[in-house]
Amino acid sequence: MIRFIDVQNSEKIRTYIQKADETLGALGFTDHGLGHVTKVAEDSKNIMLTLGYSPREAELAQIAGYLHDIGNVVNRAAHAQTGALLAFRLLEEMGADPEELATIITAIGNHDEGTATPVNPTCAAVILADKSDVRMSRVRNRDHATFDIHDRVNYAVKESGLDICENNTVMNLKLTIDTNQCAVMDYFEIFLVRMSLCRKAAEMLGLRFALTINGQQLL
Repeated sequence: MIRFIDVQNSEKIRTYIQKADETLGALGFTDHGLGHVTKVAEDSKNIMLTLGYSPREAELAQIAGYLHDIGNVVNRAAHAQTGALLAFRLLEEMGADPEELATIITAIGNHDEGTATPVNPTCAAVILADKSDVRMSRVRNRDHATFDIHDRVNYAVKESGLDICENNTVMNLKLTIDTNQCAVMDYFEIFLVRMSLCRKAAEMLGLRFALTINGQQLL
């Protein structure tokens, strides 16, 4: 049985994640490296545990969250599906159980908003953890004058967090946005499709999705 610690300590996997992030850096994307995938892994695990899933189910979500962006090492296009194939090979080499491996690669292959569908709870947890990771520390560009809208929005988010509240019935994404850096509408311009996907993911988990920005609930 593979454990998250084994995946995290794999030099081969770490190299692919780092090289994938270098590719996205060259394309002008925000950080998708070890910081991002580690946060997504931890948040995916915590979502599952909070909702009463078993520690092993939570660990599978944690593994999927850690590996979800590995396909960017090949190309940004179809990176979810490519990543699922890469993860399949890597985890099979590590002796993964076929049923557990299927759960992991399904979550990876269905996390990107271009083609994603939250087909199971593991996938839903990874989607919510990934799409909620909006923060200023993900911005690579240090020249504010050349910020694109993704840089501006991420840089403007001073605090972000997922809360499961109201007796485990609501998944609330709370953001604090510096409106001197960007307008709230800028957030919706680039994240509306992602928020729609988060709503579907929350529904898969039996939750209602809510979005709160600067103390005001908008969704």
